[in-house]
This record gives sequence, C-alpha cells and structure tokens, in this order.
Amino acid sequence: MTQRAPRLIVGLGNPGAEYSETRHNAGFWFCERLAQDLGITLNHESRFHGYVGRSGNTWLLLPQTFMNRSGQAVLALAHFYRILPDEILVVHDELDIPPGQLRLKYGGGLGGHNGLKDISSRLSTQDYWRLRIGIGHPGDKNAVANFVLNRPRREEQDEIDDAICRALAAWPKIAKGEWSPATQHINARPAAPKEQA
Repeated sequence: MTQRAPRLIVGLGNPGAEYSETRHNAGFWFCERLAQDLGITLNHESRFHGYVGRSGNTWLLLPQTFMNRSGQAVLALAHFYRILPDEILVVHDELDIPPGQLRLKYGGGLGGHNGLKDISSRLSTQDYWRLRIGIGHPGDKNAVANFVLNRPRREEQDEIDDAICRALAAWPKIAKGEWSPATQHINARPAAPKEQA
C-alpha cells in the first residue's frame, strides 16, 4: 500500500451549466469546495484539457473533456509534471454507496464508471487512490444513465453535502499522505440523527 502524499487531486464531472448540479458531478463539487478552502483559483488550461489550480506541490484538476474522456486531462497533467499514479487521488460519484456515505480506497475495480475506465486505460493501471462519494442507485440498471445526469432530491443533496464536509475535514491527513487515519475517518458511517424527545 502506497503512503505517498497526493500530488494530483482530480474531480470528475461533465462540463457545462446543464450538468453542474447533476449527481455525476459530485467529484467537481468536492474539488471546488477544496479549492475554496485552500484559497486556490482554478483557471482553464487548454494543454491540460481542464480547470487547474495549485497549492504548494499539489495540483487540482477538473477535466473539461466530458466524463468518458477524463483520462486525457489526467494523463496530460500527470505526464507533464511527472506525477506517478500512486500520487493521484480521483474523486467521483459512486452508485453502489448511498448518499451520505464515502469510501476512500487504493486501486480496485472500476464499477462500470466511465471516468475511471478512461483514466485507468490511459494510465495503464488501476493503482491510484479514489474517493467515492455515494449518490445511491436507482434500482434498475437501465435507469442509471438518466439517474446520474439528474439532480439529487433535496434530502439526498443535503446528505451528499454533509459527506463532502466530512471528506474535507480529513484533507489535512490526506495532504500529508496519512492514508490510514484518513481512510478510517472517511469510511466511518455517519452517526444516525438523534430522534427528537
């Protein structure tokens, strides 16, 4: 298990106002919040096919290539700055996790996610970090495409926002490459809301 500090944080999503509030853009939501917290300005860089910002030795990237070509942006930046796959954290929406829950993991399967498929293909490896933001599943695989390209219900959005806040709270550990405590913090299930007396 790699213990390098990340040098590239990639948020996955689709460009354009019509997609900005859809479930598939949860990776963008995290990275936009992280950029805000770190005081990073994201500027469009055509050579990296996306919005890019930097804090110290860490780059933030929001690919603008549409989801199924996300790897084009990741490879371009990683190659230019000589960033290794195990120094990359990809943040993305996850159908197999309910809203309000998160998973931080290294490597593993792609779960049918087109963004991960393209990144893994272009990097020639699946061995990079992923932060999976739960969006839930529509219950019918034929409804998935429509589901991810629609906005969450209000209560789902609140749960996703809370999960992103929990992930951001673990950022100082992630930034130092302290992956084990960061994973414990992020993967813990949120406490159930207390019932009103």
